[in-house]
Amino acid sequence: MELKNKLLTRIKQVNQKIKESGDKTVPLDIRLFLQLSVLVLTIIAGVVAILFITGTFTAGLDESQHLVENELDHAASAITQQYGELSVQAIDFSLELSRSIEAKTNQKGIPLSDLEQHPEILEEIISGEFDRAMFTLQRAKSSGVFFILNATINPALANAENSRAGLYIKNMEPNIINSSSPNIIVFRGIPKIGRDHALSLHTQWKMEFDISDASYYHRPFQAGAIHTDLPLSRLYYWNPVTLLPDSSEEAMLCSVPLIDSRGNVFGVCGIEISTMLFKLTNMPDSDPFKRLFCVLSPVNENTLDLQHSMFAGGYSAKIISKGHDRLNISKERRSFYSYSHQDHSFLGVHKPVQLYPQGSAFENEKWVAAVMIPKDDIVTSLTRLNLMLIALLMLLVVLGVLVSLILSRKFLQPITQGLDMIKTTDLSNAPSTKIAEIDDLIKYLSEHNQELSERAQQENLSINLLDEFLAKIKELSPAERAVFDLYVEGHTAKEAAEELCLSINTIKTHNKKIYMKLNVASRDELLLYISMLKEIGAEIE
Repeated sequence: MELKNKLLTRIKQVNQKIKESGDKTVPLDIRLFLQLSVLVLTIIAGVVAILFITGTFTAGLDESQHLVENELDHAASAITQQYGELSVQAIDFSLELSRSIEAKTNQKGIPLSDLEQHPEILEEIISGEFDRAMFTLQRAKSSGVFFILNATINPALANAENSRAGLYIKNMEPNIINSSSPNIIVFRGIPKIGRDHALSLHTQWKMEFDISDASYYHRPFQAGAIHTDLPLSRLYYWNPVTLLPDSSEEAMLCSVPLIDSRGNVFGVCGIEISTMLFKLTNMPDSDPFKRLFCVLSPVNENTLDLQHSMFAGGYSAKIISKGHDRLNISKERRSFYSYSHQDHSFLGVHKPVQLYPQGSAFENEKWVAAVMIPKDDIVTSLTRLNLMLIALLMLLVVLGVLVSLILSRKFLQPITQGLDMIKTTDLSNAPSTKIAEIDDLIKYLSEHNQELSERAQQENLSINLLDEFLAKIKELSPAERAVFDLYVEGHTAKEAAEELCLSINTIKTHNKKIYMKLNVASRDELLLYISMLKEIGAEIE
């Protein structure tokens, strides 16, 4: 009776074993980790595809275009306003100066058409117009004003035919607004004017103008003489950037003919914009491109004339042109234009700037405002942006893989705990894992063990069964006995295969023969008999 009780107790403690597979499998945690990683990579690949389709990888180019276009709109508007106001100031200066000089010559009984024959009055006339020129300079906030009369003080000098009397005063600091003491100097004119008004003479001062190659003098002069039916507002002329004769000064000059009441042209006057003033007043916002620059240039078909252009910015295409005075314009992708010469190329946009009104004698001369960036800067910016984007995507991939690893471990932790519970001897008292599938499995195994115990009771197992079991062990072949002995030692089928260097299928074949000879239905029942024999201290020979 005592042996029977021991047997029944042992039966209750047996766990249902999971049948081992002959194939090598991958652990659940690794499988889940790989599946989550594939999911993360698929999502990242989808994001990358969307970025490509929506053009995000070229978004830097779009942003650059918007930036340049905004700068161009601002620059074109500012240039149009600045040059328009200076044109009006130059016209007013011409009207007032013409009336004043004509009044002075009339008082002396000398018609303006004969002014070149009376050089003796030129010094008085020029000196008398200093205040008017000074007022115009300060009102226009330009870098200089001038007037040139069609006469020379000394006709007997060599090259007198190309020498003209007049006055040219410059403000060397035109960007200083409301300055109480502007730095005004005399660039051209009678030196007595400087002494009388405590003004310095320019280091490249000349008394008279050399007009041998002065389009700012000849073109408006000829226009006034030819187009006698046009008002002054249609006769002013913007001279392209030029190096003033006998100086190192570069500037654009707005020249207006001086016309008397009889329609005779007796000179020109105008206002100067120096290259420095243009740069200071039209400097583009260089953030984020440090070499962004603005250009006001004459345009001829598809070329910009660099040598006669105004530049504003910390970088000048004119400096690197190395004598190549033309930029060829071609349309790039999207809205960018390409401006190139020799080994240098720029990207940017341009738009027409109207320096002359409709009906002007010079309306056929076209000007454009352009904002450009060296092409290398755009490429560098796009490369940097895309590398940053790729780096962020890679970081997202790494974070996704790490999260997958953490989630897989966290998800499988209760499953692992549940499997450990299944390995315990008493499943009836196992706590809940809060995982329905694991809890159902534990419940099933517990009920199955109970069924085995009840079956043992119903069949009224006895010592005779064990004796018969021991007797039948002797019927096993040597190979079958080797497998059986490993089971007695506690080895699994897989471990027996490895120990005997046999395949799992061979072990399965031996198992079937062992079960048949020992009259057991399964390995669990076989292990049950072995366990009971050990508990009663029986020796298995």
